[in-house]
Amino acid sequence: MTTATGTAAAPVDGRCPWADKSDLLRAFHDHEWGEPVAEPGILFEYLVLHTFQLGFDFPVVLKRREGFRELLAGFEPERIARFTEDDVAELLLNPRIIRNRRKLEGTVQNAQAWLRLREEVGGEAGLLPFFYQYVGGHSVDNRRSAANPVPLTTPQSEAMSRDLKRRGFVMTGPMTCYNILQTAGLINDHLLSCPRHAECAALASQI
Repeated sequence: MTTATGTAAAPVDGRCPWADKSDLLRAFHDHEWGEPVAEPGILFEYLVLHTFQLGFDFPVVLKRREGFRELLAGFEPERIARFTEDDVAELLLNPRIIRNRRKLEGTVQNAQAWLRLREEVGGEAGLLPFFYQYVGGHSVDNRRSAANPVPLTTPQSEAMSRDLKRRGFVMTGPMTCYNILQTAGLINDHLLSCPRHAECAALASQI
């Protein structure tokens, strides 16, 4: 996860330091973050979650994840793309999610852009290769350590941001794109000392 403290002194167990800030982050780190995604739908879910992260610490979003899942049609882009102004207005009344009109409307717009992208790349099977193109076609191991800290953005995330915006996506700046690349395992930013580094690298080698 792109944070200013992402490469501070690692805990005794070597885990990435940000993961020890809460039980929620620890579970996310230990069972999800950095694992290469096998389904485009999971990547779309991360796009939605990181869109809502803007202006918040990620635990704020994670605490509401199941609320988002239920109220945003199971993160299915086909259904979200059909949300109307009335649907958005109703969502703004529900405290189970982050009630932000701009982000909700942006999520609908991103779902519509996702469906256009899917058509442009030849269907569902073309989506993951499309995103992998930004990292050279395979998961990148950045081999992070105190001597090689996590940046806020990279040339890859900047290129991804420019391209997505050109294709009609919104709220997909370079930092958001970098968070998506990290979370979806297109890059491995676990510290070398972290047990999850080797686990995620092994999963990437099987793709």
